[in-house]
Amino acid sequence: MKVTNIIRIIVFVFLIAGIATAVTYRKQFDVTALESWLAGTGIMAPLLFIGIYAISTVLLMPGSVLTIAGGVLFGPVWGTFYNLTGATIGATMAFLIARYLASDLVSRKTGGWLRQLVEGVEAEGWRFVAFVRLVPLFPFNLLNYALGLTRIRLFHYVVTSYVCMLPGAIAYTYLGYAGRNAVAGGEGIIQKSLLGLGLFALVAFIPRLIKCLRKEPARMLNATELKQLLDKGEDVFLLDVRSAEEYAGDLGHIAGSINISIEDLSRRMDELKSYKKQFMVVVCRTDHRSTRAAELLTKAGFTDVFVLRGGMEQWNHVGLPMER
Repeated sequence: MKVTNIIRIIVFVFLIAGIATAVTYRKQFDVTALESWLAGTGIMAPLLFIGIYAISTVLLMPGSVLTIAGGVLFGPVWGTFYNLTGATIGATMAFLIARYLASDLVSRKTGGWLRQLVEGVEAEGWRFVAFVRLVPLFPFNLLNYALGLTRIRLFHYVVTSYVCMLPGAIAYTYLGYAGRNAVAGGEGIIQKSLLGLGLFALVAFIPRLIKCLRKEPARMLNATELKQLLDKGEDVFLLDVRSAEEYAGDLGHIAGSINISIEDLSRRMDELKSYKKQFMVVVCRTDHRSTRAAELLTKAGFTDVFVLRGGMEQWNHVGLPMER
């Protein structure tokens, strides 16, 4: 068994053990005791609070309780900042854990409608993250792990999460600041307000998602299948849509491929018109840009376009030859 697989198993076991422990002792979590303890830690209180919030997010603990506690301890302004920072760090940790543990497996094994759904989510990118952050119908902690299984960019995920979690963070922090007892029923009012905001986002976003789901999914080839075709001497036109720097970079490129970046593809489409009827495989680092390129090529009249699933990362992962 490979070392990376052993590490993944260890991380998974520790994660499950941590979540199980957190769920088992959830009812014994004493927010008042936490507030008293943090109040006595002086200038370290904000950092400790952010760390506790982040770990709680990873372990699927409810965040609203801690957010209210942040308002009690630090007030509406700094409380919001610390709450939002802790939640974002925790969400990012969960996202990266899921991506490290299982994103490759999901990419290889998903197919049919599930693959189409994942590709629709990935195509929307930050817009989908914004949508699910604004709609309180989706469980925050589980969503962090689910999004890690997609190829949504980490930067987009972090920034969009931070911005779009702000309304909820402000509301719950202020609830804590104003006093949980003094604002009886305040949490229910906040939930209803956020639900209204979320439903507005839902109405605005659903048409875009439906459009993505109704698109014909890109036809995929895995690395082994492509290598077999090349070894048989099949007439395959390889189009690499990465930048020139990536094409000559660490991952290299497949021998015989032509490099036209996705940014230049529309402008240089005429250069490829003689290949319209030829079997074509589009390649990028993963398969995100190549999927977009395949859509452009299909719209331009290319009839036999496939995408290399997992791109050059997968090609290198299975140890196939490449050039630099």
